[in-house]
Amino acid sequence: MKFKGFQKVSLIDYPGKICAIAFTGGCNFRCHYCHNPELVVGYDKLPDIPEEEIINFMHRRKGLLDGLEITGGEPTILQELPHFMERVKKMDFLVKLDTNGTNPALLAHLVENGLVGYIAMDIKATPHRYKEVVGVKVDVSKIKESVRIIMQSAADGKIDYEFRTTVFPEFFGKEDAKEVGKWVRRASRYVLQKPRTEKTLNEKFKPQKLYTDSELINLAQFLPNCIIR
Repeated sequence: MKFKGFQKVSLIDYPGKICAIAFTGGCNFRCHYCHNPELVVGYDKLPDIPEEEIINFMHRRKGLLDGLEITGGEPTILQELPHFMERVKKMDFLVKLDTNGTNPALLAHLVENGLVGYIAMDIKATPHRYKEVVGVKVDVSKIKESVRIIMQSAADGKIDYEFRTTVFPEFFGKEDAKEVGKWVRRASRYVLQKPRTEKTLNEKFKPQKLYTDSELINLAQFLPNCIIR
């Protein structure tokens, strides 16, 4: 497995843990506001970071790091992912996975085989607005199934998790927050993420405005156990 980016340490990306972060290339979404466009299109032009380089680094950081976060891009489009995660787990590291939820079958496999400890899943929009936000046709039933798998797996004590939404007024307003809040009403953690706009996948996307902190607090009241990040 080859990666397109690697961060040696983070104190904030894996809640309560110290982790490294491995970035995969490629994504099946084309979210207008994506702030990692180089990992979505043209990622083949980025230098490869071999799997062994990351494995060797993690070996040297035993006792210093708690785990590894795997993000992208969208990691679950890569068939080599479970094997890599198994290697990391065998070194007694925790593994966090960031995903858009389009591959529920793989999520179920990872959970059932104990290969992931924390899943952060992006909920991009209300179900009927998904295509508008992500720029491609979406099988929303798979998104809903991933939500179900994650919440049930957490209830069974197998993983920890968060759902999260990057919030732009164009795509996520009060009524959207209410609808999503009903959809995932039993979620134990929901995160509203402040957007980064210094670069976006769709260069023509220019948000009309961004939410103020007080406006985000108002949105958060409609979402279960919601924090703002």
